Amino acid sequence: MGNRGMEELIPLVNKLQDAFSSIGQACNLDLPQIAVVGGQSAGKSSVLENFVGRDFLPRGSGIVTRRPLVLQLINSSAEWAEFLHCKGKKFTDFDEVRQEIEGETDRVTGANKGISPIPINLRVYSPNVLNLTLIDLPGITKVPVGDQPADIEQQIRDMIMQFITRESCLILAVTPANTDLANSDALKLAKDVDPQGLRTIGVITKLDLMDEGTDARDVLENKLLPLRRGYIGVVNRSQKDIDGRKDIKAALEAERKFFLSHPAYRHMAEKMGTPRLQKILNQQLTNHIRDTLPAFRSKLQSQLLALDKEAEEYRGYRPDDPSRKTKQLLQMVQQFSVDFEKRIEGSGDQVDTVELSGGAKINRIFHERFPFELVKMECDEKEMRREISYAIKNIHGIRTGLFTPDMAFEAIVKKQVIKLKEPCVKCVDMVIQELINTVRQCSNKVALLLIGFVVLSCISVVRKKLTWTNIKI
Repeated sequence: MGNRGMEELIPLVNKLQDAFSSIGQACNLDLPQIAVVGGQSAGKSSVLENFVGRDFLPRGSGIVTRRPLVLQLINSSAEWAEFLHCKGKKFTDFDEVRQEIEGETDRVTGANKGISPIPINLRVYSPNVLNLTLIDLPGITKVPVGDQPADIEQQIRDMIMQFITRESCLILAVTPANTDLANSDALKLAKDVDPQGLRTIGVITKLDLMDEGTDARDVLENKLLPLRRGYIGVVNRSQKDIDGRKDIKAALEAERKFFLSHPAYRHMAEKMGTPRLQKILNQQLTNHIRDTLPAFRSKLQSQLLALDKEAEEYRGYRPDDPSRKTKQLLQMVQQFSVDFEKRIEGSGDQVDTVELSGGAKINRIFHERFPFELVKMECDEKEMRREISYAIKNIHGIRTGLFTPDMAFEAIVKKQVIKLKEPCVKCVDMVIQELINTVRQCSNKVALLLIGFVVLSCISVVRKKLTWTNIKI
């Protein structure tokens, strides 16, 4: 494959990535890609912004990246950006790009700092970039913030794992140099799925923030925790630089001077820095696509043949064919199942802005209505103490006991638990009613399909009857 062909590999995969996103990734194909993994403050955003030469990613405290961002960098003479979800609109102001990412994230995840696996596809054209596609994943966190789910750490870990467990995925593990490398969240996750370090690329950030007298030379020389693809060190802008909107070109020049002047790194200065990282990633991804292309092409062709065969069946559709009727009914049931799951899980394509329904309403019943019903229950403490006293005395009989008998405890608890029955039943009834409403809503779509199915069957019967009377339609 010539240089020209090699250069076209990444754009080719970009087109496939967009196509699969458009159809909801219905095709189960693992595209060759690079996933960016790191802790919340590891410097992932700064690395990506340095590639582009623009500030365009959301920043702030807590989890900022809450959906996977498929970032497609394309070398071009002009500079602009576009999103797959608003195709045709060119963004030349990169502040607007940030606002669009934030708005699109909130549209799917809500404003409660939750996360979603549905990706945002962003394509950036610029003379400053090399052809490169990266998937920026949420930063690994330990503690929930605000009204985030208590299991937010596990949710993020599961999402990252969905990407990096695939053999076709290279892992860009971003770790700050001012933390213990052995405790790096990114490298730990990478090691779980890539124990030999064959598809992990290490990036060490914040080298300028290390304690005086220390350095990361052993790491960058690939001696401490060896990876086949090695490590590259970078120096990003400080938070003060970012807040002051320091020019990225000036920051890249400062990074270059840092490596050339630092006694521990100057012997490898040409192998360090953001421009070098971008070049290496371009080469690594291109080679990775080339290596995985034969198997990928074979899988794609087999799926294409299967889809062609299914399409052929539809082209040769006969309404009176029993097997076709069975298949259609199964498809309707499957569609009903998908719609129902979306309404309960909250990942539906259409978001209701008028009222709560489905899973959201059930969630409110459990977390707001049910506790309210429980709080309404009255408990006469004086009466309960009297009951406890009588229960203990009656169980002891003529004896005088030193300890509270278990039977007395059980008797009192059972009496109190019975009081919980009414609010529990009321809660269950409300949930059942909402499930019935959800089923009814999903049934409307299936009903339309059934009407079409019945109409086709009627046409088939009419056609037969008219054929018997020698009338052609």
